[in-house]
Amino acid sequence: MKGTNLGELEELVLLMVGVLYPQAYGVAVMDELEAQVGRSLNISAVHAVLIRLEEKGLLKSKMSEPTEERGGRRKRIFLLTASGKRALEEANEMRNQLYHQIPKVAWQFKMI
Repeated sequence: MKGTNLGELEELVLLMVGVLYPQAYGVAVMDELEAQVGRSLNISAVHAVLIRLEEKGLLKSKMSEPTEERGGRRKRIFLLTASGKRALEEANEMRNQLYHQIPKVAWQFKMI
């Protein structure tokens, strides 16, 4: 298993896989990133991140049943693993800890 340090896009994709459960596949993840985060990505970039996260052990995938809407083709569905959940929890915890360390005076935007 590769390292589990997450980049911003990896974290967003992991979050979208969780949000879209149990129907997280490449196009759905791409569309949801655009709708919720305003990030416009091409499908190749999304697939590259999904595969990288699977190689890190943070996602697993399975093939869906064929559907008529896709001309009998199947989709690769992605699911969070326990390691993926843990990586998201750790990233969230780290961000919250850092956020809470910002002194209140730093939020007072006065011209000096």
